[in-house]
Amino acid sequence: MHVLLLGGTSEARQLAAALNGRRGIEVTSSLAGRVADPALPVGRVRSGGFGGVDGLRAWLREHEVTHLVDATHPYAETMTRHAVQAAGEESVPLMVLHRAPWTPLPEDRWIDAPSMADAAAMITDHPEWHRILLTIGRQGVHHFAQLDDREFTVRCIDPPEDPMPPRTTVLAERGPFDLDSERELFARTDADVLVTKNSGGKLTSAKLRVARERGLPVVMVQRPALPDDTPFVSTVAECERWVLTTQPVRSAPTPSSTDET
Repeated sequence: MHVLLLGGTSEARQLAAALNGRRGIEVTSSLAGRVADPALPVGRVRSGGFGGVDGLRAWLREHEVTHLVDATHPYAETMTRHAVQAAGEESVPLMVLHRAPWTPLPEDRWIDAPSMADAAAMITDHPEWHRILLTIGRQGVHHFAQLDDREFTVRCIDPPEDPMPPRTTVLAERGPFDLDSERELFARTDADVLVTKNSGGKLTSAKLRVARERGLPVVMVQRPALPDDTPFVSTVAECERWVLTTQPVRSAPTPSSTDET
């Protein structure tokens, strides 16, 4: 078996560790290369994009990949779409590993936003929200760039490259974040609202408890939907079991748009 494991999430690293060293299994972890100093998984690692669907298909063929696991961030919509298409066209079994989303408690004040653009529109519609805490990563900040009458605190691993609101403070920090540090952050910024993605997991969930304690609204940007009929699991154990029990099924590939005829 050769497992190509897409993503630099904590689940991807856990799965690489679980599979690495097993007899008859070769694992290659692929990182997008967007984080300057990523936490590396054990075993073989490649970094950078594939060059679209055709590039990923070529990589699957060249390296005789038998199993493809998409453990990218739940919001890496383009990569997931490419993985689903490439796996289907190359007859490589695919599984998406996305941690379970967070669910609100009765006392939470969550406002669902279908997209980042919708979240920015909600900020515009609430003039009483003066101080905005953004924990959406470094991508997507440009959606808020026109809001020059608000104060933003943007927390992300690497500084955003997109245009930012003129009154923005960037905190370059990497999780996990404990409850005390999140309480200090909310007190220091005196945030009126938290804008975040429904990433799920425990590494960054403390902020939701602090927002709950402070009675703050949370604009929760929803996950993009997976392509129709895409198989997915929510735990590393389920994905490991899938790898170990799924036999490779490869047939003659359909020529890609760059193949010679």
